Amino acid sequence: MDAASRLTRPINADVPVARDGEFAPLQLGPIQVWPPVVLAPMAGVTNPPFRRLCREAGAPVCVSEMITARAFLRGNALTHLLASADPDETPRSVQIYSADPDEVREFVKRLIVGTDKVPRADHIDLNFGCPVPKVTRAGGGSAIPLKPRLLARILRAAVQAAGDVPVTIKVRKGISKDWLTWRDSGRVAQEEGAAAIALHGRTAAELYSGQADWTPIGEMASTLSIPVLGNGDLWESFDALRMMRETGCAGVVIGRGCLGRPWLFSELRDVFDGREPALPPTLGEIAAIMERHARLLMGFFGDDLGMRQMRKWCMWYTKGFRNSSAIRERLVRVSELSDMQAALAELDQEERFPLHALDANRAKGSRTQRVALPEGYLDDLNDDSPPKGPVSQAEMEAWEKALSGG
Repeated sequence: MDAASRLTRPINADVPVARDGEFAPLQLGPIQVWPPVVLAPMAGVTNPPFRRLCREAGAPVCVSEMITARAFLRGNALTHLLASADPDETPRSVQIYSADPDEVREFVKRLIVGTDKVPRADHIDLNFGCPVPKVTRAGGGSAIPLKPRLLARILRAAVQAAGDVPVTIKVRKGISKDWLTWRDSGRVAQEEGAAAIALHGRTAAELYSGQADWTPIGEMASTLSIPVLGNGDLWESFDALRMMRETGCAGVVIGRGCLGRPWLFSELRDVFDGREPALPPTLGEIAAIMERHARLLMGFFGDDLGMRQMRKWCMWYTKGFRNSSAIRERLVRVSELSDMQAALAELDQEERFPLHALDANRAKGSRTQRVALPEGYLDDLNDDSPPKGPVSQAEMEAWEKALSGG
């Protein structure tokens, strides 16, 4: 295939594939990553079934969805299930959430040893970018970098407990345009021994609206000696090449662009290896991927919960195809695999993937928010005491539900 026949948005029509030796493998401690691409941790998304599909398509590192340290340490069954992995998944990458250094230390110690059901972690990522109101209102997620000393304490606890297992962090530009934290986050990451830092080019207030700002990614990459990974608006394989060329970042983190499109990682591998990517699959081929995905989810969660989990995926996989809106009413209520198959059979199986669906917003809306913070949180940004998190079983269950999108 040549560039003239590629399916791409106009901005990427003339973007060349990688030249031989143009990009280096991403180094995360002892882990060498090629292509320099990471599947982003996404709550309610990057569970073992989806990670398997992405790994089979060529994703070299697939990070788990965010695992809450407190719930794991207290033995929450669903949290332990989500922290599990396929036996052949390597490197085993886990994102953890906590605002308490002691919890982080204990959780990391357990992860680097592993159990029968939760394999040993090869890579640990810390979430300091979550914009969910329930989290920021408690002083967690993207609120933590507002207090660099607290950020440092948490990261230091993880790095010390992890030993030779690399620890990375993921952050946003800041809380809002008036409270940018990315420079402090980068400094702390480097000083406290993080193996890399990933920066999403939006603030927590922006959520996923507008266009991601790649400028801070480039500034961070030019000033830090540790690898900087870019995140934000990576819809196509050629977007990843543009980001790395424009910013000089060491790798990219793929989030919403792969929702309902796990084959994006095959395209990424192609362009980084200097090849034009194949055209995306037809609707009939996507239907086969959907069936496999549904069977993996049922095998992991059980038939009932697995098919309920599949409902959102049905919407993402079919986004943009002709007449797909006519069957969405059924797809959003599927409870049996046969229901999904029957609905999909009514569409044109030969239809090619639509161009306008490449950057279609599959999961997050275009709204913005006023970020909720604890009362008085901004009064003392040097305070390094951990904020209060969920304590009771009911609070933890509500917390987990908020993190997974409900």
